[in-house]
Amino acid sequence: MAPQPSLIQVLPPLILGGAGFSHQLTSNPNPLRTREVLKRAFELGIRAIDTSAYYEPSEELIGAALSHREMESLYKRQEYFLMTKVGRISATKSDYSPAWIRHSVHRSLQRLRTTYLDVVFCHDIEFVPEDNVLEAIGVLLEMVAVGKIRYIGISGYPIGLLARVARRARDMYGRPLDVIQNWAQMTLQNNRLEREGLHLFKDAGVSCVCSSSPLASGLLRDEGVPVGSLGDWHPAPEGLRQAARDAAFYTKSVGQSLASLSLRYAIRRAQYSSTSEFSVATIIGGTSVREVEENISTALEVLRRKDGIWQWNSKGGSELGETGSQEQLEDDTLLFNGVKLIMGEWRNYSFSEDPVTQAGALLVPPKL
Repeated sequence: MAPQPSLIQVLPPLILGGAGFSHQLTSNPNPLRTREVLKRAFELGIRAIDTSAYYEPSEELIGAALSHREMESLYKRQEYFLMTKVGRISATKSDYSPAWIRHSVHRSLQRLRTTYLDVVFCHDIEFVPEDNVLEAIGVLLEMVAVGKIRYIGISGYPIGLLARVARRARDMYGRPLDVIQNWAQMTLQNNRLEREGLHLFKDAGVSCVCSSSPLASGLLRDEGVPVGSLGDWHPAPEGLRQAARDAAFYTKSVGQSLASLSLRYAIRRAQYSSTSEFSVATIIGGTSVREVEENISTALEVLRRKDGIWQWNSKGGSELGETGSQEQLEDDTLLFNGVKLIMGEWRNYSFSEDPVTQAGALLVPPKL
């Protein structure tokens, strides 16, 4: 059997988030809309989907869509990436026991209608003791050995905690994690992932990072935070929400969408931070065909495609995408700075206390 390539060799720079097919972000997740969204996303070059067992009923909807005869006839399983998560069960419950981790993986395989998962993350590790996460990582590695999973990682918000667990996992198992997913911290509102997180993750031997929630889970858009059937769960305080509304008014006054501007910023910073040995992929949203088309059109101003597949830019943030222009790059820079000024004291506000981890330091995991 040929050796498995490292994740950095196969992970695309743009990933579609599956939370948009959940009760958290929409009031009516349904099979037809999910299939329409995925079909259009695949037509536009998307080849990776990130979801979670927690994003009910996202896994079932994605599995049904991808196994539909039309999709199966066009896209073979080995042509796309399926990424999901274990451990987080509900807003108030997590289970990292070995028995539950195994059950969750097998259930995800059934829901997604596949024989293997490309990536499995331990989900929102800040809500459980670190030792429980490390034990779960060992279980996932066992499942890698038997071919149920190809790559493993951890996800969450507190950067210091993610870095420390990654170091401990490397020391315990003799190999680094394949990937870390961090949300809402490579954005126009908060760029802590780029400033502080990436070098910590590199030090832990991690070569791939997934930056999710480039719009800070819907905060950085004209409509404000999304409210699904589970209600308003967003952790942003009212002061930050007002700053985001002010920023949206500012960008609209100059003929720009705050969402598109924020997405260009996030993807550009991810590209700027990526090299041949370390990559930062961006997870974008898409709850409707229109939203997917708008987001991918925006991404094309920063990224390039070859034979329909998204490519990493060789020159990072300095290279323009297929439809980008030097004039727009200059205009964007002015708008980026304008939004940052409007954010004022809310610029780089974090949703949790998370001191940067120093080598060997043992910090108490922060709470959201």
